[in-house]
Amino acid sequence: MHCGCAFATPALSPRLPFEIKTSLSKLGASSTRTHIQINHSDDLSDKSPATKTKVSLPSHVNSITSTSNPFVKHCLKLRQSASYRHAHGSVLVVGAIPIREVCMFQKNKQGVTTTEIDCLLLHEEAQIPLGLESLSIRVVRVSSLVMKKLSGVQSTESVEAVALMRIPSSFIDLEDDDDEDMIITTDCEKWFPSSAHRVLVLDCIQDPGNLGTLIRSAMAFNWDGAFLLPGCCDPFNDKALRASRGASFQLPIVSGNWNHLNLLQRQFQMKLLAGHPASTTTNQKPVSKLSLEFAQSLADKPLCLILGSEGHGLSEESRQVCELVSIPMEGEFESLNVSVAGGIFLFMLQ
Repeated sequence: MHCGCAFATPALSPRLPFEIKTSLSKLGASSTRTHIQINHSDDLSDKSPATKTKVSLPSHVNSITSTSNPFVKHCLKLRQSASYRHAHGSVLVVGAIPIREVCMFQKNKQGVTTTEIDCLLLHEEAQIPLGLESLSIRVVRVSSLVMKKLSGVQSTESVEAVALMRIPSSFIDLEDDDDEDMIITTDCEKWFPSSAHRVLVLDCIQDPGNLGTLIRSAMAFNWDGAFLLPGCCDPFNDKALRASRGASFQLPIVSGNWNHLNLLQRQFQMKLLAGHPASTTTNQKPVSKLSLEFAQSLADKPLCLILGSEGHGLSEESRQVCELVSIPMEGEFESLNVSVAGGIFLFMLQ
C-alpha cells in the first residue's frame, strides 16, 4: 500500500479535531455523551478520500466508558485508516513507552514542556506514565472495554495509555503537493533539516513491522532521515508505530517518488547503494561485499541506502541505478529479513 497521504498540517488547534455538542445523558457512570457536528467548510479537496471534520472534546469530559462514544469511534478510525489519519493530521499512539519516548525527545530537543499530544487516554486504574507528570497534557480516563477497543490488543494489562497525537511536521508527503516544481527548487534542502549525509530509502516496504523497525534502527544509528518510495506502508500505521517505538515522530521522513529522490541525489551528490543478495543477481552487474573497509571508504561521502521489499526485493530502477552491496554470509542462506539486513547496513554505514 502506498503511504501517499495528505500532507500533515503542523499547526493544528490544541483542541481535539472534533466539534461536539453534549447532552445531559451519561455514558456509563461518568462520561458525557457526545454528538458530532460536521463542519463541511473544513472538508479537504477531492484528492483526499477522507473528509476532514472539526471536533473538540468539551473540557468537562474527563471519563469515557462506552465503546459507542463518537470520540472513541474517531480514535478507532485514526488507528485503522491511513487516509483518515492524514486528513485529520492526527494519529493514535498505543502504549506508555512510545508515548514517553516521543515526549522526551520533543522536550530534550526543543526544550519545551508542551508536546504533540492532544489528549492522553488513560486506563481508569492507571497512573500517569513516568516522565509525563510534568508535561501539560489533558488526561481522559477510559474503561477497560474502551482501552481494549482503542489499542487493538486482546489484553489491556500491558496497555495503560493511548495518546492522540499530531502528525509531526518532520513528515513530508511530496506526492500530495500540486506545485512539484516549487517543492523541488525551494524545499529539497529542507527535507532533512540537520543534514542529508545518510538517508535510508525504502523501496516498496509493505510490512509495517519491518518498516517501523528500520525507522527505529535508522534513528538509533544516527541516520539523518528516511525516504519512502511508492509502495511503502504508512509509517503511522499502528503496527509500524509499535515497531518504531516513537521513532517515526523523531526521524525526518519524506514520502516521494524517484523524481524526488533523483533531485535529492543530485543536490547533495549522494552515492546510491542498495542492499542485494549476492546469489540472486540476474544480470552481470557486480555486487560488492559489505565490510569495514568498504564502509570506511564511504565515511565522508553522502549516501542513500536503498532496501527493497520482502517479497520482490529491489525494484528494477533501484537495481539499475544503484551500486549493489551484499552482506557476506556463511552456509547456503540466500538472504536475511529486510529489517535484520537493514540493521546491519545501517550500523556499518552510519
